[in-house]
Amino acid sequence: MNNLTYNIINISDLENIDFSQIYETSADTIRKSLDKSQFIIKYNTEPSFITDGSLVPVGTYNYDEILEILAGSDWSEPMPE
Repeated sequence: MNNLTYNIINISDLENIDFSQIYETSADTIRKSLDKSQFIIKYNTEPSFITDGSLVPVGTYNYDEILEILAGSDWSEPMPE
């Protein structure tokens, strides 16, 4: 079972991410929406940039919720028929 927490964040907040506090290692390794307007981070312990209010996520999700979001048309290309 995956116990990580996932946040969707607006791309304009990318500069506020401290990659040492999350599982992604750089801006190159984050998952971005197809239109590149949002990205996802994941963590076990809520990062200080969220707890101190420096960054406010668009949403917070568990594993099953984020999988459902990622399967949507904003995050995944349609499968060819």
